[in-house]
Parts: sequence; structure tokens; C-alpha cells
Amino acid sequence: MFEIQVVDGDQKFSNELSSVLNEKWELGDKGFQYNVVAVFGSQSTGKSTLLNLLFESQFDVMKETGRQQTTKGIWMCKAKNSSILVMDVEGTDGRERGEDQDFERKSALFSLATSQVLIVNMWENMVGLYNGANMGLLKTVLEVNVNLFQQQGAPKTCLLFVIRDFTGQTPLLKLAETLISDLEKIWASIGKPSAKQDSKLTDFFTFDYVGLPHKIYASQQFQEQVQSLKDRFYNQENPGFLFKPNLHKGIPADGFPHFAEAIWEKIVSNRDLDLPTQQQLLAQYRCDEISKVLLDKFGVLVKTLKTQLEAGKVVDIFGQEAEKWVNDALASFDTDAGRYNPQVFKEKRAEFKSRMFAMLHVYFVLQLRNLHKQALGLFESLFHSLDLEFAEKLDKAQKEAMTKFDVVATHSLLIGSDWSCSEETHAFKQDLDDLVKKKKKEALEQLAKDMDQLLVEKLQEPIQLELNQENPQVWSQIVERFEETVKEAQVYLTDKLNKLGITEELIASSITKTKQQAWQQLLVVVRQELQDSPLLEKLMRAFETKFRYDEKGMPRVWSPSDPVDVLYASAKELGLELLERLCKMQVDETRLKQLLEMDKLDLELVQMTRRIKIQEKFQKQADAFYVDAKRSTVQSRAEIPPWFIILTIVLGWNELMYVIFGILNNPLLITLTVLLLSGGYFLWYTNLYGPFLQVAKVTFQEISKQAMTQVNQAMQKLQKPEEIELNDR
Repeated sequence: MFEIQVVDGDQKFSNELSSVLNEKWELGDKGFQYNVVAVFGSQSTGKSTLLNLLFESQFDVMKETGRQQTTKGIWMCKAKNSSILVMDVEGTDGRERGEDQDFERKSALFSLATSQVLIVNMWENMVGLYNGANMGLLKTVLEVNVNLFQQQGAPKTCLLFVIRDFTGQTPLLKLAETLISDLEKIWASIGKPSAKQDSKLTDFFTFDYVGLPHKIYASQQFQEQVQSLKDRFYNQENPGFLFKPNLHKGIPADGFPHFAEAIWEKIVSNRDLDLPTQQQLLAQYRCDEISKVLLDKFGVLVKTLKTQLEAGKVVDIFGQEAEKWVNDALASFDTDAGRYNPQVFKEKRAEFKSRMFAMLHVYFVLQLRNLHKQALGLFESLFHSLDLEFAEKLDKAQKEAMTKFDVVATHSLLIGSDWSCSEETHAFKQDLDDLVKKKKKEALEQLAKDMDQLLVEKLQEPIQLELNQENPQVWSQIVERFEETVKEAQVYLTDKLNKLGITEELIASSITKTKQQAWQQLLVVVRQELQDSPLLEKLMRAFETKFRYDEKGMPRVWSPSDPVDVLYASAKELGLELLERLCKMQVDETRLKQLLEMDKLDLELVQMTRRIKIQEKFQKQADAFYVDAKRSTVQSRAEIPPWFIILTIVLGWNELMYVIFGILNNPLLITLTVLLLSGGYFLWYTNLYGPFLQVAKVTFQEISKQAMTQVNQAMQKLQKPEEIELNDR
């Protein structure tokens, strides 16, 4: 039977108790299924002998050859075939200690604080004696330990009075009454805290009494009584079973060494002993120790999340995995630490759980950030084109992205935690709404481009055609075309905006904007067509059409009988009327304002200054045409007399015949002659000989002009050497 000296003679607590309890006695996993008994009494009263008989221990006993101290300090062993820890405490009143009662008080305090049953071993003849019954020591112990029982309902300690050499002459009941009376007097006399002034001795202790006959003179009766007492320690079915559940200190077996050491340190340092506080200290120590081990294991598991999340991934089973790890860790904590002080256990369990939650919360936040990005990416992947099903696809993509975030975020929450994903959900919803707005903006921008292209296609060419025609109703035709284009654009825009999921109010606003945009596009096209050169070209085309061509559209060949002045005035007036018509848009302004929903319209297309300049240019070009026409009439008036033609033929008959026969004999000349005659006939038949002669005249004049220029230049070059020679002279 292995024994250990828990406290040696120098009051040093053993650091081997924990290993002995776990390895030698194998009590570490017993939890609360163990009991502690100690013995208290004077030296050489057979305490160790009694313990050896009761628990089959092997504590040193006094030899018959001499009476001296056998137990020094505090020893402990495990009872045979039982989970009972037995403490043999150094006796009191030993001559070895003399008057030094310090260790006696400390060992008594230790026994009282750590054991469930404290055996008070005394002789029958000492009952009623103050010193013989160790009442003085008990008084000191009770007084010092009054703070031990600060909380009502704390575990009680059973004081088992074993009366040695009991003869029976004085009934055991009378002896018990004497002991109780003495103890109550002691209890009444000791100083107690104000909160304990009305407390009773029985509030903190239970009492039991056993009488043992003389070990030698009544050995058989002694053995019988010892066996009977032993049965009360071992047999739970015995009505007198001493280890009542309410006596247990509430310390699990693996924590008892730390508990006992903390009690002893309190005693040695002369601080007040508070048993519940020591239980809490032990519980705190063990719970922290267990928590540290489990948190290290928990951290290894959490690292698997760290790797994935820091890589930007989303762990779909984050909450499920985290909950499993937490529950497994809590189960292990409950198993290892649940045997300690319930209050401390509860607090430490909450602290342990909170620390695990704190470790996971860092990655929960990272999970939500990754989910934020992934859900936005999902939206982008589901919606990437501006087609006819824009609104439907946009709404579907938005809902799927939001659902994805909500589901994964909710499943990532840890049950029992105070985590919340509302803030991140709000941020995600805001970003998603911004992305949706961006997509709608892009769609509207694309639609605006399409509308610009449509307006250009619908307005540019028709307006150009209308402006190039001499139509008095040109502006009415243009506005009518504009209204048709606006209606088409309105239908197109309404259809597109409805498919974009735009509100009715915004659709109405967009339509108004489109009308005004179309009007601006119309003005751009009109103003381009009414720049100086295009406008002057239009005026001259109108003038020439009236002045140079007849009603059938045939070019005029001017003759002296033609009314050049009248035609010129009429054509010029037509050009000026066209200028007047084109300089300002003449439309129903009120109706147009209603259509465009505009308060003011600028219908002036050509400002007065520019108008005067264009009119002057027109006047000059028209006058040039008039002068040319006048010249043509003068040339056609200078005719050759008929007699001159006849005379010329008679005098040149021989030469004429020579030429004719020369031509007839030469195929090349015949061909050339036929071509010339055919061309002349064509000009005469089509009445184009006048313009042909005019062109020929202009060509001849230009050739003559160029020839004269070249001649003048050659003459100047010839004169320069002569001037140089004269100067030299």
C-alpha cells in the first residue's frame, strides 16, 4: 500500500501528490467517486493503529518497547479495495513539539478543511476534560476557521468521536451529551463574523459517536466494534454509512491535490481560510488548464478555415463546421472540468466558449467579405448583356445574388453567439443596388446612343431633301416629318424603357428629353444645310432653274427676242423669296412648344448680318448670269448678208470643188467630215449650238489669255539681259 507524506515536518507540501494519485492510486478519473477521512487526536492514542485496522493501511504505529511519536507531519494513502483517501495526522500534545502548537493548529485546520469525516480519537476518561479532550485546540481551530463557512449550505464535516477503552459504565449517549455541551460552549465563546452571530454548530457539522473497548483486555469486542465501524465506511447500504453525499467537498479526484495544496498554502500564510474560495481557485486553475489544452486543439481546426478564406474562397459549411468544433470542444470541457465548482465551471465554460467564438469571429468576418465579392461576381456572371430581356434578367440576377448572400451568411452564423451579419448584409445590398443602378445607367447610355443614331437616320436625309427643294411648304413638311420621327422614337423608347424596368415617371421624363433631343438634332441638321456655301448654292440653283431653263426644263439659247430682263427679275425675286423662307422657320410655334414641352423656341436660323452677306453674294452671281445672257443676244444679232455668201461661193468654187474631191478621195477625211456634220446636226437638232459656241468662246478666250501670259513672260526674260548690259556700260 503506497503512502505519501503530504506535509513533512518542516511544513512543506509535497509536489508528488498529483502524480501518486493518478499513477499509483489510479483515482484521477474517478471524478467525485472518492472520499476523504482524517484522524485527529493526542499523540500515542492509537490513531494510526485504528486507521490500519479500518482501511488496511500500513501507517507506522508505536512499538510496544517505547512510547514515542510515530507520525510526523501529514501522511496519506488509499484504502485497500476502495476509493477512500486516508490521512494520518501528527498527534497533538507530543513532547517532540513541546509548547509549539503551530503545526498542531495547522494540521487540525487542514484535516477539517479537506476531509469529509474527521475522526476525533480520545480516551473515555478524557471526556469532560478541557485539555485532555483537546477542547482548547478545537476552540482555536473553530475560531480560526469560522470564515470557512461563509455561505449557507456549504458542505458540512462529520466529526466522528471514537471513544477508546470504552467500558460501558457511562452510557455512550451521556458521553456524547458531554462532548456536545462542551463544543456548544466553545462555539458560543468564539468570535464570529456579524453575519454568523446567530449560526449554530449544527449548521456546519454533523456528529457521530463510537465506543471501542480496550484493544488488549477486550480484544474480541474491540475487533467486532472495529469491523462494525469499518462497515460504516465501506458499505453504502449500511444505515450508518458515514460518507453522506452532503459531506462531499465538491472537488473531483484529479483536482484534489491542487485543492489540498491551496488549503495548506492558505494555512501556512496565516490568511483566513474560505473553503468555497479555495474550491473556486482550484476550479479556476483546472478550468484554465483544460481550456488552454482544448483551445490549442481548436486552433488547429480553425487554421483549416484560415487557409481557404485567406485565399478568397467562401466556405459554404462554415457555420456547420464551426458549430461541430465548438460543440465537440465544449463536450470535452464539460467532461474534464464539469466536476469542479459549479459556479466557476459555469463562468469558465462561458469564457471558454467566448474565446472560441472570438477565434472564429475573425474568420466569420472574412467569410462575409469573401461572400460579398462572390455574390457580386455571381450577379455579374448572370447579367452581362443588354438584350430584350434586360429587366427580367437584371431582376433575376439581383435576387439570386441577394439570396446567395443571405443563405450563406445565415448559415455561417454560429448558434449561441451574438454574431450578426446585418451590417455586412446592408453593405452588400447597398453595393448590389449601386451595381444595378450602374447597369441601368449603362443601358440608358446605350439606349441614348441608339436614339441618337435613330434620330440621325430618320431626320438628316429627309431634311436635306426638303431643304434642297423649292417648296413653299418646306417647314411644314419638315415639322411633319419631325413629328413622325418623334412618334416612332417615343414608341421605341417606351418599349425599351419598359424592358429596362424603368418607372412610369422616368419613362415620361425620358420621352420628353428625347423629344427635345430630337429637336436639337433637327436644328443641327438644318443649320448645317444653311451654312453660307450650301445656302448660296440653294439660292443659285433656284435662280438658274428659273433664269436659264424654260418651262420644259430645256436650256435657254438666248436670242434678241427673249425677255432677258423679265426673266432675270423673276428668277432673282424667286431666289430672294427662298432666302427669306429659309432664314426663319415658319411653323405653328404654339403647337410645336406643346409637342416639345418647351417654353421658348429659337426659330431664327440665319442672323441678319449673315443674311445680308449671302444676299450680296447671290446678287453678284446672278448679275454675272444676266450679263452673259445679254452678250449672247448681241452676238446672235450680228448676221452675214446673203449676197456675201453667194459671192463667196462663186469666187471660191474651184477651191471648194478641190476640197470636196480631195475629201471624197481620202477615206480619213470622209470619216472626219461625216463626224463633223453629224455633230453639227446634233447641236442644231437639240438646240445646243448656242451653249456650245459659248463654251468654245470661253475656252478660246482662256487659251488666248494663257498664251498672252506666256508671251509676256518670255518678253520680260529677253529684256532683262539688255538692261543688264546697258547698266554695265
